[in-house]
Amino acid sequence: LIGEPVWLKQKNGHEFLALYTETEKPRGAVLVGHGRGWNPDFELYGTLRVKLAEAGYTTLSIQLPVLGPGAKVGDYIPTYADGAERYELAAKFLREKGYRSVAIVSHSLGATMANHYLIKADETTVKAWVFVGIINGLEEMFRIKIPVLDVFGSKDWEITQVGAYERKRQI
Repeated sequence: LIGEPVWLKQKNGHEFLALYTETEKPRGAVLVGHGRGWNPDFELYGTLRVKLAEAGYTTLSIQLPVLGPGAKVGDYIPTYADGAERYELAAKFLREKGYRSVAIVSHSLGATMANHYLIKADETTVKAWVFVGIINGLEEMFRIKIPVLDVFGSKDWEITQVGAYERKRQI
């Protein structure tokens, strides 16, 4: 395993895993948020956090809420606030490590949770956001005042493709 496991504690006392990979002479820091049902080191996210570190970016890949097998996207709506708190705690962790500008790279449901965080945060060190294959159901994306990059594929979920027009309009 590349990186160091750290445990961050939520207001309710729950601790969640984050994988911290610090680089020498970092160019910045990136929070990595995984998609529905996965973990901070699963395939895409493990590769992403390692490649970003190799490119000179310190990474913190966080465990987002995961429901049991068979949970549908809509079942996750009550966990959005929990996911937002985890992004906030992760950003605070990086701020305490000396990073003043942080980016989020998030995928699928993890991107939806990042959206929830970014529209509610009064103040954050997050200065850019890349969302990949975001699941629609976005709220008030027009409130996000940082640079964003919306990445989706031609064979992505239809709702992700169709929602691109609305996301662009709001941004």
